[in-house]
Amino acid sequence: MKNKLIRLFAGLCAIIFSGCASQNMSPVKPVSQVNLNQFMGDWYVIACIPTMIETEAFNAVESYQLKKDGTINTIFTFRNGGFDGPEKRYNPQGFVVENTNNAVWGMQFIWPIKSEFIIAYLDKDYTSTIIARNARDYVWIMARTPVISDSQYDELTKKAASLGYETGKLRKVPQQNR
Repeated sequence: MKNKLIRLFAGLCAIIFSGCASQNMSPVKPVSQVNLNQFMGDWYVIACIPTMIETEAFNAVESYQLKKDGTINTIFTFRNGGFDGPEKRYNPQGFVVENTNNAVWGMQFIWPIKSEFIIAYLDKDYTSTIIARNARDYVWIMARTPVISDSQYDELTKKAASLGYETGKLRKVPQQNR
């Protein structure tokens, strides 16, 4: 258990400190407005530039629930290494950054550190989204369904590229159509 916590802490530190690296790119522009109630619920991770804990994720789902105090309870679950692999579960807390129209959050895995979480794309029906970071180190393409069409995937990949991401680093997350 201790080794698991050390690995998790090391991975989270890598995420956080990589966001501090200097970049020659302009900041990621968040969407203009997010209706938090509409954004809440399950989002299937379709593809990502993975963090250390996600490199072998299958059936990855990020679930959000708005709490009365305005924070966002987050549950990230996936199967590690295959569809029948052990289930992994993480429960960071989301905090909406003031004056961002709900489009920029801090995601806290370990107190007091909050990772950057920018809603950089969100379709009008709240069925697909791209979560980005200014460091361009990690990105998540997510949808309300576990499978999307090839054309929709291509469109979302192009949007990620337009944000400054190297899309060759994207990993499609295997999802079983549930």
